[in-house]
Amino acid sequence: MPHAEIKFSSDLDLDTQAMLTEIEALILRHDDGAGACKGRAYPTDLFHHSHVNISVSLLVKPHRDHSFSQALLADLDKALSEMLPCSCEFSLGLQYSTEFYVTRRHDIAK
Repeated sequence: MPHAEIKFSSDLDLDTQAMLTEIEALILRHDDGAGACKGRAYPTDLFHHSHVNISVSLLVKPHRDHSFSQALLADLDKALSEMLPCSCEFSLGLQYSTEFYVTRRHDIAK
C-alpha cells in the first residue's frame, strides 16, 4: 500500500484532499495493482519561506524500475504543480521501501 505525505507552510491554501486523491489516481494509472494510497497532510505555522514538500513511498517491485519511476514522478510533478494556487518552493520525492518494511491491515478480533 503506497503512502503519501504533504508537508506545507500554512500560508498556502492547498486542497490537500484533492492532491492526495490525485496522487492515488496517478499511482493506480501507472500500476493498477498498487492498491489504495494512505495519505496525510501536515500544515505548519512555523516555517521559513512558503513551501510544499510531497513524499510518495512505494514498495520495491520488479516492474517499478527506472522507467516506471521517471514516468510516475513526471506525472506527479505536472499534476501536483497545477494544483498549487500560488508561487512557492516545491519539493517532490518518490521513495521505495526495502523488503524490511511491513505494511498490512491490523484488525482486532471481536
